[in-house]
Amino acid sequence: MLLLDSIARFARLMPDKPAIITATEMLTYSDLHRRVCERADRLKAEGLREGQPYSFPATQDADFIVIYLAVYLCRAFYPLHTTGTTGASKSVIISDEAWTANAENLIDRFGFTPDLLFIICGPLSHLGSLSKIHPTLMTGGTLYIMDSLKDLNAFFKPFKDPPLPSIKGRKTFNRFASFLVPSSIRMLLQFAREELAAVAHRIAFIETGAAPIAQHDMELLCKVLPHSRLFNTYASTETGIVCSYEFSRYGCRPGVVGKPMKHSSVRIGEDGRVICAGATLMTGYVDNPEATARVLVDGEVHTADLGFIDDDGMLHLLGRDDDIINTGGYKVNPIEVEDAVSACPLVRDCICVPAPHPVLGTAPKLLYVPAPDCEVKPRAIAEFLKARLESYKIPLFYESVEAIRCTFNGKPDRKAYRVKG
Repeated sequence: MLLLDSIARFARLMPDKPAIITATEMLTYSDLHRRVCERADRLKAEGLREGQPYSFPATQDADFIVIYLAVYLCRAFYPLHTTGTTGASKSVIISDEAWTANAENLIDRFGFTPDLLFIICGPLSHLGSLSKIHPTLMTGGTLYIMDSLKDLNAFFKPFKDPPLPSIKGRKTFNRFASFLVPSSIRMLLQFAREELAAVAHRIAFIETGAAPIAQHDMELLCKVLPHSRLFNTYASTETGIVCSYEFSRYGCRPGVVGKPMKHSSVRIGEDGRVICAGATLMTGYVDNPEATARVLVDGEVHTADLGFIDDDGMLHLLGRDDDIINTGGYKVNPIEVEDAVSACPLVRDCICVPAPHPVLGTAPKLLYVPAPDCEVKPRAIAEFLKARLESYKIPLFYESVEAIRCTFNGKPDRKAYRVKG
């Protein structure tokens, strides 16, 4: 059943059930269905036709979801833009059928239910957050949309108070879930650990993705949320939601993103890159058949991610081919370095990037954000890493910075640092 069919059904069966809640408004399923139909009529009158792309600003509010759903009701599509981390940004076509397959993957693996309130605190222009609209509304749940996670108090507000007084007969929600990029998880663990622990019994699951999560952060999150299901997911704009690994159940293993979901499959190419297939794949890039043909080959998406599949069928990621640092004949995965540094109490955040070296040609460089009230010397970090990394993987250069640059969806912006060289 497509999402729009589900919303129409819930509008009939439970018209007063909250569908979308923001800081300033609430839409019931009846309200949502009516506004989507009205907006679709307006878009058709303005000339929107089947198969056309329709771009508009991705605002963190109910109106964005109304327009987004209306576009698909017109059988048009909302193009998602890649971040351009390793090249020029491209606009991706995702069909209504692919969105449905993504939703069914998530429902089957995570367990979306009608009593769930899903907190969206990331940009709705990014697959990680946008993809949660579909399973939540397809199962009759409720979306709670935040502007961002900059205000940590706003994240905990729906746990404590009725989201809006106008919700009749409902004081609080009992089950919560969210998608959080690793940097957001680290921020919650560093600055709101006690608040997170206080609501742990009400969090059904947390999903992370978009960037690698460090083993130290996984282990700490498991301690703070001992009864929640915690997932590390493999997905991209081009592939959709493909694999997920429940590290709270099977162990905190960096780089492990689990087995494929019901509508997806993965294999490893001869060059070691991950190749994805299934119903969640993109249709292609908007007005770019050459780029589409390079990535989408015989119904499979060939990614830039390096990985392997173990004997249990679990996909392990080894980083992106273009992120690997070649130094003195050795290859260094920057994610492995960052994962090791994440356990250092002196460092709050970091990124490992290539830097010119007079002898080796290139060597790992660590940009790091010192922990609060810590005066950190590079030698202390290097000493910490000696017991955790092979010698050639330990950065030769260090630079203290105020913050690590990230893309809009929370990924470390390796491209920005690589350009600076």
